[in-house]
Amino acid sequence: MRTVYACSSNPGKLREFGLAALPGLKDIEPPEETGDTFEANAAAKAVYYSIFTDEIVLADDSGIEVDALGGAPGVYSARYATPPLSDRQAQDAANNELLLKNMRGVANRTARFVCVIALAQKGEVLHVARGVVEGRVMETLEGTQGFGYDPLFFYPPFGCTFAEVEGPRKFEVSHRGLALRQAMAWLR
Repeated sequence: MRTVYACSSNPGKLREFGLAALPGLKDIEPPEETGDTFEANAAAKAVYYSIFTDEIVLADDSGIEVDALGGAPGVYSARYATPPLSDRQAQDAANNELLLKNMRGVANRTARFVCVIALAQKGEVLHVARGVVEGRVMETLEGTQGFGYDPLFFYPPFGCTFAEVEGPRKFEVSHRGLALRQAMAWLR
């Protein structure tokens, strides 16, 4: 199998991907996410990071889309609560707090997690994969596993939030797991 480097500073994502991070990633200034779709952001990041190695790189853009909020936070999921905070756990907490505030009293709580993974090499996108999982937004945080919006994302087939299940079980059905399996299948 070919070498593939993950290009993310998010420790939760790196854990889920199960891939080595691009060597020297922490010393590379990240690109701005200016796309208005997950696909645009994932592709831009993959192309950008691919100039730092001869190997294939994997970059993703992912988030939660809430129907009652017109698809928000969407591509702004990681930086929903502004100004962005440098501490990942503090940012997750602020994002979840803002989502709860914006959903207060809202009956339609349907939502989905979306993950788009782009593979690139030497400045060119090789493949793009998309994973989506449907659920709904809880009214309170439930569970301590996972990261990001996991404590708010209720997954009906499990009867609980993504933060209430162990990582491997979540990864079997998650948006990130679906997209990663598609991307890795393309590499074979």
